Amino acid sequence: MNITVKDIYKNTKPYVRWWWFSGKIDPAVIKYQLDWCKENNFGGVELAFMYPLPDSEPGPEWLSEEWSEIVVFTKGYATKIGLGCDFTFGTSWPFGGSFINENDAAKNFYGLSTQRLEKSWEMAHGKKGLILNHLDHNALERYAEKIGEALKPALQISPSALFCDSWEVDTELLWTDGLEKLFMDEFGYDIRLYVRDLDKRQSVRYDYRKLIAKLIIDEFYRPFTDICHKLGGISRVQCHGSPTDLLAAYSVVDVPESESLLFDPHFSQIPASAAAITDKPIVSAETFTCIYGWLPYPGPGPYQDKEQIADLKLLADALFANGINFVIWHGMPYNPPGCKNRFYATVHTGPDCNFVKELPGFNHYLEKVSEFMRTGNPYGGAGVYLPLEDTWMLNELPEEFQRPSARYYWELQYVKFPDEVKGFRPIWITDHFLDNADFSNGVLKIGAMNLDFLYIDVDWIDIKALKNLNKLAERGCPICIIKKPSQPGFNKDKKYDDLVRKLFSQKSVSGIIQRTTIKPPLIEGRLIPEFWVRKIDEELIIFFSHPMTRSITYPMRYGQSFCETDMNIKIVLNYAGFKKDINLLFKPYQALLLRVSKYGNTKFEDINFSVPPSLISNIDEQRRF
Repeated sequence: MNITVKDIYKNTKPYVRWWWFSGKIDPAVIKYQLDWCKENNFGGVELAFMYPLPDSEPGPEWLSEEWSEIVVFTKGYATKIGLGCDFTFGTSWPFGGSFINENDAAKNFYGLSTQRLEKSWEMAHGKKGLILNHLDHNALERYAEKIGEALKPALQISPSALFCDSWEVDTELLWTDGLEKLFMDEFGYDIRLYVRDLDKRQSVRYDYRKLIAKLIIDEFYRPFTDICHKLGGISRVQCHGSPTDLLAAYSVVDVPESESLLFDPHFSQIPASAAAITDKPIVSAETFTCIYGWLPYPGPGPYQDKEQIADLKLLADALFANGINFVIWHGMPYNPPGCKNRFYATVHTGPDCNFVKELPGFNHYLEKVSEFMRTGNPYGGAGVYLPLEDTWMLNELPEEFQRPSARYYWELQYVKFPDEVKGFRPIWITDHFLDNADFSNGVLKIGAMNLDFLYIDVDWIDIKALKNLNKLAERGCPICIIKKPSQPGFNKDKKYDDLVRKLFSQKSVSGIIQRTTIKPPLIEGRLIPEFWVRKIDEELIIFFSHPMTRSITYPMRYGQSFCETDMNIKIVLNYAGFKKDINLLFKPYQALLLRVSKYGNTKFEDINFSVPPSLISNIDEQRRF
């Protein structure tokens, strides 16, 4: 039996990450917390297995029979009361543990990585363990045998998604056995002669990153999804943080998952684009993480237990407008009644959270919008070339741009769509998806997406991508390319410049967007709000987030959502041959959802969620930030 995403996520209610601290896990507390989740309109939980709290009594050993029994009890009770129950496929963040031997452990060029598993369940028993080699599918399969065996009884109750968190594996000179031979076969020279000076050899560094990127997908993300299927589940994965083609990586997992607010909302368009191209129905996001900032363990994070529902809604709306349709709350700690356990990072969720009275209604709002945003299929007009090669040629971000989740350019946290394409409802593409792209009858087909044209504004393009672009241009595909690119990598192809000249000589290629496509953008306007579009047959559903979401960046200001007046934004809608003026009237704290028929009829759906005055009343404090 092939398990599908829809077999597991049967409704659109949000889930909550449930932080289980290593220690005694009481079935009565499990029932209490799951009943609370059900009462407050959550659709399910994701069990995340973490470190012990100070002075806590040791509980079951990691992956022991006793540990499996409490996991089975949890899955059984969740299923009984109609909640989903997913599992993090390990403890802490990167895969690893005390059972990982040195042969299967993470490596760098100099040998065994010095990184060790932190904040894991095994800390309660004095163990840290090694990090798994994420560049070796054999090591992954041996790891999965151990984890899968312990989870197997729970997965037999009903299928689950198995979750892989963000990368968080040390990437400096990342290595695996035999990499030098793979590199020689691919590029024709010995990487070992240059590896110690990669920071001084930009072109060699590009080749190294290109190979690492391929290995990460072929040896980790794709095999992980296969493993999940063999265990009777699906994969839900945060690919970000890994030095790879993130679009390609997100395309090989079942549920691509983003994260915010450690990652700004616009980052979510990368997993959302991958999902659109590969026809994946659900794009999730770990939501509200460190919304007001991050502090090292043990925390607490800024404004923990003072979170404002209006701020949370503003961020959630920003994610919907950037392609997310499944919210995973971050997060709920294991907490017996009356206890004050806290995970060290915001947002705190549970019976004692700051917004508990408003939580059922807010979750209903998230459920309602998520349902709209899973209807039909994604709509897009422009395919925009992700500047992947540009970021691989660069290295560390300037210090002023670094943050807890961003150190390198290749992490893509500051990559945004150019303003001139935003009205076309763009999606990101990389060369990975150009291999099988086709242009015929005026339509550019890339995977499941039908687009009008390509837009390219990069400094570097790999020669394989350049060849693919020439093939499309020869078929008449409209391509707007802003500048002449250069060839990255150590070995230069003598035909590269000829291919560039050939591309620019094609009739369908221009450096001016107005000359590239005869179709106007879907939406025109001076200040276009962030928006995402779904298409059902010939009808469109357009979600517009409140204009204030455009200013969201990490960290949010406390009370950043504060708003007292209506905002009017006039746009022009171009669809199915008609042109229509639309007035977008944004009430304070509200988003809009517009239905558009192929005949030009428009209708706003009611998605209003009233923010209680009691949670936005501290205006003086808000205005100080």
